[in-house]
Amino acid sequence: MTVKEIFETMEYGPAPESASEALAWINRNGARFGHFIGGAFTEPGETFETKNPATGKTLAAVTLGKAEDIEAAVKAARKAQPNWVALGGHGRARVLYAIARILQKQSRLFAVLETLDNGKPIRESRDIDIPLATRHFYYHAGMAQLMEDELPGREALGVCGQIVPWNFPLLMLAWKIAPALAMGNTVVLKPAEYTPLTALLFASICAEAGVPPGVVNIVTGDGSTGAALVEAEVDKIAFTGSTEVGRRIREQTAGTGKALTLELGGKSPYIVFDDADLDSAIEGLVDAIWFNQGQVCCAGSRLLVQENIAERFHTKLRARMDGLRIGDPLDKAIDIGAIIDPVQLQAITRMVDSNTAGHIHRAATPLPADGAFYPPTLISGLSPADPLMQEEIFGPVLVSTTFRTPSEAIQIANNTRYGLAATIWTENINLALDIAPKLVSGIVWINGTNMMDAAAGFGGVRESGFGREGGWEGLAAYTRPVGKSKSLEPITPFEGKDEGTGALDRTAKLYIGGKQARPDGGYSRAVHGPKGALLGHSSLANRKDVRNAVEAAHAAKGWSKTTAHLRAQILYYIAENLAARAAEIASVLDAMQGGKGGGAQVEQSIQRLFTYAAWADKLDGAAKPVPMRGTALAMRESVGVIGALCPDDAPLLGLVSVMGAAMAMGNRSVLVASEPFPLAARELIQVLETSDVPGGVVNILTGSHTELAGPLASHMDVDAVWSFSSSDISAEIEKASAGNLKRSWVNHGKTRDWNLSDARPFLEAATEIKTIWTPYGEG
Repeated sequence: MTVKEIFETMEYGPAPESASEALAWINRNGARFGHFIGGAFTEPGETFETKNPATGKTLAAVTLGKAEDIEAAVKAARKAQPNWVALGGHGRARVLYAIARILQKQSRLFAVLETLDNGKPIRESRDIDIPLATRHFYYHAGMAQLMEDELPGREALGVCGQIVPWNFPLLMLAWKIAPALAMGNTVVLKPAEYTPLTALLFASICAEAGVPPGVVNIVTGDGSTGAALVEAEVDKIAFTGSTEVGRRIREQTAGTGKALTLELGGKSPYIVFDDADLDSAIEGLVDAIWFNQGQVCCAGSRLLVQENIAERFHTKLRARMDGLRIGDPLDKAIDIGAIIDPVQLQAITRMVDSNTAGHIHRAATPLPADGAFYPPTLISGLSPADPLMQEEIFGPVLVSTTFRTPSEAIQIANNTRYGLAATIWTENINLALDIAPKLVSGIVWINGTNMMDAAAGFGGVRESGFGREGGWEGLAAYTRPVGKSKSLEPITPFEGKDEGTGALDRTAKLYIGGKQARPDGGYSRAVHGPKGALLGHSSLANRKDVRNAVEAAHAAKGWSKTTAHLRAQILYYIAENLAARAAEIASVLDAMQGGKGGGAQVEQSIQRLFTYAAWADKLDGAAKPVPMRGTALAMRESVGVIGALCPDDAPLLGLVSVMGAAMAMGNRSVLVASEPFPLAARELIQVLETSDVPGGVVNILTGSHTELAGPLASHMDVDAVWSFSSSDISAEIEKASAGNLKRSWVNHGKTRDWNLSDARPFLEAATEIKTIWTPYGEG
């Protein structure tokens, strides 16, 4: 065959990778594996089979983890953790470096074993999964080395429970174990039921790398094993998997005090404008949706093409699809491997076959007779509301629609409950950088796709989860402030006789949409001082008032688009007007709380407003040092609408601290003021009315924290909920927040010193990191 004929036919000869070394490793272990606990493998117990998806043949029998296995692993991790911390940053760095070196030396063994167990093409496991897993251990060896200098006042959480999925078994293990170990934590990791083998191979190299016994523990099993890990006495759960399971984990961990990060599903838009390099965009699309058989949470599974080029683009795309090669994943010339399991294959088939809209094109390429394979599929001509445009298929199926204008593209792209990743393809960098910040997504790729690195945060918003993995931002999930907080005693209102003083009554209303409003229920309660004197009345908000306040906050979304300089000016103006009424407000605080601390609280509130005004235009992102010709920009964005139950013990300072942080970062807020001392909110409302605060940016309710926590935390248009209340409502908030997987920050009944000017945690909680990847250069 001539070279010309080869290019015309695209025929190829097989290039098989030998599986002998990987199979020999399995056989050396008797093809039966126990758990890895306390630095050694246990004897196999009740087992289940792990199979090669490309052939259906059994690879090994793996032990089904029980609750007692999880308990033993957690006990081993707990015992090992103090000494692992005591080893110091440099000591941990040496171990992580050793792991990285061994992964490099055994890279082919890991790659082949991953392909056997997962079904992905060997080119992907060899060239992407294993090198990137290695990179995470190298990168976090550096983080361990720098921790003591660069993260002062932070310490390890303790024991971390980690649950990883089957689509990137070793890579997800590295994403979770590397940062946890770097910060001084120990781990109990449960690999996916379908793909446990590379995790077990990783366990076998831990001793060689110098990992002390108990620092890394691997317990294999199914969903019941994962549930036991979530219920275990661990300090954190890190989960990557489906949104449905992530929601259940959020509910399970509610009120336990366990730290939680969730990296969940996606329905990522792939937006192609009419000025794009179409051939490059199609090659990028092949990687976006058919990489790993489309079994990727951030897969570009929704194609949005500008209408005037749609026909030409789809014609080119169909031709490219027909040239994709499907077959034995160990063949280095194969483009698409096997679906993970017949169960997943049936789910994909069922979703596609139930669709009645659009036009279906399946790649004209033969499928192997054996194994779980599904052809690359394009369903074009769908509307944004069609089920397949909204639901995650998690397979090699691309759905497509068109748009006319950039604003319509943004609208369609954001029309989803997910928010993990997005791709923009255009030769106009001005257009790309205009669109990227407007997409509701944790990651945006410009003229590229599936770019990831240990230095750049990865994670989503909305129902794609919360928290980041990678970069400095990823370390926050594995550390906490040094020291322990005291328990917060509930603060109840003072009681007294409802006897008037003869003074003219001042009505304390709610503050919604920039105006004072009477409560929907028409109720108020008397507010007494410590000696029983009647100080006034405070409105009692209800569920309808919460809805009205959230609606007003959404109507003020333009606040997020204002300049940081303008936000700072308004915060300074609030401080100025607060200072003008300092003596009067101090007297109200003294009357409510008793003592003479009102003046100091007002002065601290003024200083706190100055602090947030100062930070408004100074909390920046970063250009990440990723190994590519291009930049990965970590951009800070506002969370959106924040609902907060403000502290009871610092009625003015606490309210100002929460409000100021939200405002500075461009958020709108619905704040429930101190329950026992609500008249501080009355005074602040009057200050806000004279301080040029746009209507709806700040909304203040008064009433029962217990009654308002549920409606606020369960509201689907609230993006984050915080609670510093002295009432025992943390569990209720975390459980209710699972509805739309909003971010939650609660005190779990622990105290906070509001006198400390500790702005950074509030600013971090009031922002999301969006990573925008922009390759550059001619080649």
